[in-house]
Amino acid sequence: MEAQQFLAEFGHIANAPSGIDRLRDMVLDLAVQGRLALSSESKESTLGLLDEIGRWRASQTQSKKGRRAKFEVPISDLDKPFSIPEHWVWVRNSDIFSLTKGKNPKDLGPEGKYPYLDIEALDRGNIQRYTNDEQAPRSSKADILVVCDGSRSGLVLDGNDGVIGSTLARVDTLPTIQHFVKLLFLHGYRRFNAEKKGAAIPHLDTARLLARPCGLPPISDQESIVAKVDELMALCDKLESQQQARRKLQNALRKSTLQAVASSQRPHELQTTWARLADNFGQLFHAPEDVVAFKGLILDLAVSGELLNTEHRHTASGADLLRAIAKKRIEWSIESEGQEQKEALAMLKKLRSQQMTIPDAVLPEHWAWASLLQVSQAVVDCHNKTAPYVSEGIHLIRTTDIRNGRMDLSRTRKISEETYAYWARRMPPKSGDIFFTREAPMGEAAIVPDGEKVCLGQRSMLIRLFPDLFSNRFLLYVIQSRSFQTRMIEAAIGMTVKHLRVGGVEDLVVPVPPMAEQDQIVAIVDALFRMCEHYEDQLSRKRRIATNFAASAVSSLTGIAIEEEEEPMKAPQTQLIAPLSLGTAPDIKAQAPLATILARHNGEMDAKDLWQRFGGEIDTFYAQLKTEVARGWILEPTPAEMREKPADTVNV
Repeated sequence: MEAQQFLAEFGHIANAPSGIDRLRDMVLDLAVQGRLALSSESKESTLGLLDEIGRWRASQTQSKKGRRAKFEVPISDLDKPFSIPEHWVWVRNSDIFSLTKGKNPKDLGPEGKYPYLDIEALDRGNIQRYTNDEQAPRSSKADILVVCDGSRSGLVLDGNDGVIGSTLARVDTLPTIQHFVKLLFLHGYRRFNAEKKGAAIPHLDTARLLARPCGLPPISDQESIVAKVDELMALCDKLESQQQARRKLQNALRKSTLQAVASSQRPHELQTTWARLADNFGQLFHAPEDVVAFKGLILDLAVSGELLNTEHRHTASGADLLRAIAKKRIEWSIESEGQEQKEALAMLKKLRSQQMTIPDAVLPEHWAWASLLQVSQAVVDCHNKTAPYVSEGIHLIRTTDIRNGRMDLSRTRKISEETYAYWARRMPPKSGDIFFTREAPMGEAAIVPDGEKVCLGQRSMLIRLFPDLFSNRFLLYVIQSRSFQTRMIEAAIGMTVKHLRVGGVEDLVVPVPPMAEQDQIVAIVDALFRMCEHYEDQLSRKRRIATNFAASAVSSLTGIAIEEEEEPMKAPQTQLIAPLSLGTAPDIKAQAPLATILARHNGEMDAKDLWQRFGGEIDTFYAQLKTEVARGWILEPTPAEMREKPADTVNV
């Protein structure tokens, strides 16, 4: 590699998104190719080292416990991912190291002879469990450990004195080449995604790992390479620290500028601070996610009346609007029939006994505070059961289909007309209604699109307004605002998975400006959001170009093509047929969210339903399930069938 070429590309790589990680990848790529060290060693010295490794491994009786798969197939030119120096030797990983897999030892508890090592214990440096199991594989501080199971499989960790758990494996190799072998593992973890496989819980593909070819250098080259890698990685750490400091200063500048906008007391002050913000947008916003905070500020200004000139005399007020809504609701209860009349009368009954807590936030004097129940025609809960799905039919809107104020109809489950008639019997949704999620996740909302027939899914509620009296777009912006979300979180219940009761949703308070001002605010926010989206798109495009350029530069410098990143982990295409049952009730202070959910549902649930109520990523769910089963809070599932699910019915 030419130094001039590296220096010419360095700035582009370092300043790109994840640029420091690209540099670290490049350092490791160059290291394993022998391009960080030059020596006059002969090939005979490397072959002598390989013989020494073989003799050492043959003398280790404990190495029989490790995975020592020997691959007799010669390494062809097609197997070699890059070129290496002439005095290096191509070997397979299995020629220079083996893996000793850990296991779950007996008698885990607070007392014991040997510390129990798992990922958490090594990460936090706080060992809490011990064992007296003499047969379990052990580790020392001089060892290299590698994570074998879970989302972090392939991660390299420094060893510690103790017994290694089932998610870890000890790397057994000749001590004099241990540092270079660790470098090989670091390279594999960063560049080749740790050779993972597995749909639900990824794990290290040890057979593929041991079969992978690598270049073996002589000891002198290894020492030189390891020292150079340490030096360059330290420089990467320093550069990353400097970038974080610069980012921190930029965040502080953006925060102070946004606060100046938010604290403007007069229209001319708002105009001045806003112009300053617009003029310096490029310096204040570094990445698309930075614009999210700005949108939050816009919404908070909007729902507090700060985006309008409200100093003139007003012909209407929020109180007038609430009286008009109350009058129309009574008319509706008289004129409606059947189920609709039942809902109308139920609304009136709830309103007579509802008690509302007024927030401390100050509104324009002609605005008012009101509950969601007070501003709505009706607030209706869903039918809280899992609907039977069909391949074609009516959209069933689940909580996962509502994100960032939009209803995504591209991946919805479908239900039949018969199911729809029963599930939507209280109040069939119509265009303009708002769907609001009260759990998993909580506080998302979206408006039903025109011309679409949809059904309310579990853990969601329907909010119907009188469209000529209250704007659904304004209410949607209120729900998305940080101030509303803060009040909502304070009203939520639940020790593990936060959620809202039906009554809790009805009691949430919203600001009420006159209808004309609602429309004005919506128009202003729409215009500002269009500007935000323009800048956000520019930043996203700039980031993509920088990322691609950095990847191309690294590829040209190292000769290794950058592999496409895998898609985010999806739910497994299988279904656990056995139910999960509550075991020993955990202590109230224990971190046992799954057992807590089971306890609320009579101690038994299907795995799919438990995951949905847990609300986390699938790999996080399975990791938590494994922990709670190990501690006895959930009973070990009986032998269960893992049945492949048809493509149109995959849910978990």
